[in-house]
Amino acid sequence: MNVSQLTGEMRRRLAGIDDARGIEREVLHNIALLRPVDVVVNPERELPDFVCGKVLGIIDRVAAGEPVQYALGRARFYGMDLAVAPGVLIPRPETAELVDIIADRYGSRRDLRIIDLGTGSGALAIALARTLKFADITAVDISADALAIARRNAEEQRTRIRFVQADMLSFHPEEYFDIVVSNPPYVLESERATMEARVLDHEPALALFVPDNDPLRFYSAILRNFAGHAGAFYFEINPLEAGAYKGAEIVRDSFGKLRFAIYDPSANAPTSL
Repeated sequence: MNVSQLTGEMRRRLAGIDDARGIEREVLHNIALLRPVDVVVNPERELPDFVCGKVLGIIDRVAAGEPVQYALGRARFYGMDLAVAPGVLIPRPETAELVDIIADRYGSRRDLRIIDLGTGSGALAIALARTLKFADITAVDISADALAIARRNAEEQRTRIRFVQADMLSFHPEEYFDIVVSNPPYVLESERATMEARVLDHEPALALFVPDNDPLRFYSAILRNFAGHAGAFYFEINPLEAGAYKGAEIVRDSFGKLRFAIYDPSANAPTSL
């Protein structure tokens, strides 16, 4: 099968799937090592049968509803290629903007002590370790499976991070951190009805949902547990709850949504919400 025939078959199997062309590019890049220009310039190039079989196998999984990142076992985040699996959330582009905000404000600082609560794949912690100068970073997650993936990613990206298995709801620090960063579960249970099956059927509910009657449970616990042990708090939040963060600086993401709540060192971070 040549490149043209393979892409034609991929498009046939992905018909009706959102962002089919993006999925096509990602799979071809990861499995067949083909760039978009290669597809255009050399469509008659013959490809090994095992490569075509692997590509189409992944395409079939995506067509059946599996996120392409899980099918590939990899996800792009902040210029990195990270391992992912169903035990961790797929890192989102908007989360990368939280790294930019912190880097813009603290990029000139050295030896910052940072803790990432609910690290999942380690995306935030690793991106910060690669971006900030000599930062000392701790990453916490309740899931042993998630921490195994995060450790793998940290090793692949050649970053030094201290990983701790703990529940962020009850984690009490014994040391001071300049920055607490977290993208905890914040999707309301009532929002399930509006979400894609691709997310609901494959991504871990433990990392997504909070009860409608306690939407800020993780944020309240973090602020309470870290009172006196942190200088600044940088949170990704549910835009629906943006008005609940008393005294916080609320920042929009690139899509215009109220996405981040920041308690700056000069803002006297509260101990509760």
